[in-house]
Order: sequence, then C-alpha cells, then structure tokens
Amino acid sequence: MKKILFAGSEVMPFAATGGLGDVLGSLPAAIKAEGGDDVDIRVVMPLHSAVTDYWRSQMEDVAVFNVQLAWRNLYCGVKKLERNGVTYYFIDNEYYFKRDSLYGNYDDAERYAYFCMAIMRMLSELNYFPDVLHANDWQTALSVIYPKTLFVYDERYRNIKTVFTIHNIEYQGQYGFEILSDVFGMGSEYGQLMEYNGCINLIKAAVECANVVSTVSPRYAQEIRSPEFSHGLHHELNNHAGKLCGILNGIDYEYYNPENDVAIVSHFTSNKQEGKYDNKTALQSELGLPVDKNIPMVAIISRLATHKGLDLVADVAYNFVVNNNVQLVVLGKGEAKYEELFLSLQEYFPDKVRALIQYDRDLSKRIYASADIFVMPSKSEPCGLSQMIASRYGAIPVTRETGGLYDSIKGYWEQDGEIMGNGFTFANYYSPELEDRMYAALGLWYNEEKRQKLIKKIMETDFSWKSSAVQYMEMYNRL
Repeated sequence: MKKILFAGSEVMPFAATGGLGDVLGSLPAAIKAEGGDDVDIRVVMPLHSAVTDYWRSQMEDVAVFNVQLAWRNLYCGVKKLERNGVTYYFIDNEYYFKRDSLYGNYDDAERYAYFCMAIMRMLSELNYFPDVLHANDWQTALSVIYPKTLFVYDERYRNIKTVFTIHNIEYQGQYGFEILSDVFGMGSEYGQLMEYNGCINLIKAAVECANVVSTVSPRYAQEIRSPEFSHGLHHELNNHAGKLCGILNGIDYEYYNPENDVAIVSHFTSNKQEGKYDNKTALQSELGLPVDKNIPMVAIISRLATHKGLDLVADVAYNFVVNNNVQLVVLGKGEAKYEELFLSLQEYFPDKVRALIQYDRDLSKRIYASADIFVMPSKSEPCGLSQMIASRYGAIPVTRETGGLYDSIKGYWEQDGEIMGNGFTFANYYSPELEDRMYAALGLWYNEEKRQKLIKKIMETDFSWKSSAVQYMEMYNRL
C-alpha cells in the first residue's frame, strides 16, 4: 500500500481562503477514490481558529509533544479526523494558529516553520513515515527541505520521496538571512541552498530538494520558466526542468453540482436547462435588478486585482454596458481602484450593474448558476477554478489563453454544423480582443439553438478530479 501525506496551510472544508484550499479539499479524496485500498491518503494542516466547532467535535487527540524550533521549545498537539476515506491531521498550537487570518501576520515565516517542523516530529511520534510527502506552496516548503538538511542523517526521513507543488509562484517565501538560524534552526552550511538573489527563498530551496516539482496546469509549468511569469525564479526552474511537470486541477463535482446544489434556487442539467433561467430571475429579484430572463447576465467573480485582467475589464466595461441590453454582476474584493470602478458603474447604471464587494461562497454559486457569460481575462492564471465552476453551471466562459485557462477553455468555432471548443478565448493582453470576444459570446447567446448546444457542451466538459487523480497516481508510481 502506498502511503501519501499531503501538507498544506489550508484545506476545505476546514479552513480556506482560495484555490489552494479547494484543491487540498478535493484532490486527496479523488486520489483515494482512484487508488482504493492500494493507497493510504493523509493530509496535515494547522488547526486554525477558522476551523469550526462542528469539525473540532469530530476530532480525536492522537499525540502531544514538544517541537524544537531553533532555540524555542514549543507545545504541539495533533488531532485526527477521518472523512471520505482520508485521514486529516491538525497541528494544534494556539500561539501560532489562533489568529483572525491564515496569512498576513508579521511572524508568518516562524508560524509555518513551526508547522513544518511539527510535521517532522509528528511522523516520528506516530511512527508513520509516508512513501511520498506532497507539499504545497511556500508555507510547506520547509517540510520538503528539512528531510534533506536537518533530518538527512535519519534514514526514515531520508527515504521519503517529496513532491512540491507551486500553486502561485508570485509568493515565494522570501526573507532576510537573519532568520536562517534564529527561526529555521539551520546553520550557515545551508545558506547556499536557501539563497536566491540575495535573500532566503523557500520555493527555490524546495525546488532543489524535491524529487518532483509540479504546477497546477501544463501551460503554467511552461510559462514559469520564462521571466514574464516566473517572478525572478526562471533560472532555478530551468536548472531543474527535468523534475518539472504540470497537472491540471479539477473541481469537486459533489460540491459544485447544479443538479442538487442547495445554495441555488432551481436545479438544472445540461439536458434540462430551464432551471438556469429560474435562477437568473431569482437573482435579479434578490439584487434589485429588472427581472427578465431575456436580458443576458455577464458575471465576474474574482479577486479584484490587475493580474486578474481587471485593467482590461476597466477599459471595456462602460461602453459594453452602455451599448447593450445586459446586466453586469461583479463579486469580489481587492484593489481600491477596481472596487471604486464597479461601485461607480453601479451608481451610473442602477438597472444594469451590481458591484458586490465581498466574499460569499453561496452567493458566488447563485451567480454562477444565473450567469449567461462569465468573464475571466487574467494576465496570469496558474490554473483557475472559476472558469471550470462557471462551465459546470452553464455560464459561457470568456477567457484569455494563459496558464490553466489555456488548458481548460478552447475557443468556439464550428465545423460541419458542429460546435467545437467550450468558450470564447483571446491570446494577447489587449482590451479590444477581450471586447471582441465578449461581443462574440453575446451574439451567440441571442441564437437560442446554438446557445443551448454550446451550454450543453460546456456543462458536459469534464473538469472533475478523475483524470487529474490518475496523473498524480502515475507520478507517485514513478517516484
């Protein structure tokens, strides 16, 4: 039986802020479903204060010990919960994890160094040493680095194969060298391993130590080897190109299911699409927009940031709303200039625009289920889940050909009367191209016969974890 341990800073449904939590909430269970009794799948995460009493009441205490982190001698409790055939471990230390937020604290380097060292100690305390340790993003980079440094003389750790997945290379865990010894507990002999461009870089060191470095889409694995996408790390990635691969993420088909989703008003399928328009009229009423199923609804659900393509949207939104009988619904928070842009559009066009400056998972699902067109023109996108979720709920995606958007959405065209592709795409980061594809999607929407065919194809595109789980199993087998 293969033993695989996932390490991550956030996991749905326990505590999550974004795509990383979604992935770690569904991928381990998908691999367990694929591997069955041949795999033992476990996940370890911090016991954040965001983990509710509902989940805490289902946990059992399995270990208590102290963690030595440089000069610190720190309490650690390990709690366990089993769900969908997967064992979840929670690292308990209220000093580090009883916080209002998962990230953005002044001592994040120390908090996640503690988490990684606690993982090392947990393996020994539970006498559980996985065949593969699969770490995710900079917060768990030290769990890949420690077995090759501080624990290298212990055969039990040295024999663990490691996979390090980069979900977003923009965040690399960069710190000054003063914490190498004082926080990470590592001597100067490891300075060269940890250094990149004059500072500690945790992703760089994890790339060197890991047996495999994966990303969340094949296209992104290529892109991050270039200066345009690497945030300075392309030299290191090109030096280790032989261990780099990309596997496209999936989405949880149970959680995102328009056929039985309790968060939406009316259920529907690819063959019975009428319920989608019932959802739209219900949302129009909820948001105070004119109630009319024949008005196409365009949606954006995103962090409101430039790299999400919001500057392109800013260029085209006003004219698109002015010149068309459409409704624009935007959900998300982010940079003040974009929040203000959409709020001002709502003020100018109260019957056409709603700016919902918030995060709300249930509301997002109601919007996905109501939207006719979903716009996602990212400047860079490691994988992206929103375009997959939108497709699952029958919204026609308009995306830019980058990262996982390129791998998941193919441009619409017709051959011998058959619809090809599953959305509308554009290549250059150029607002007229976005506008052109938005008009193309809008034009198709008004052709009811073609619209129904395209929505059926979009909804039946397989974005489940099944094919990705097979690829991960093949990767683990090669290790």
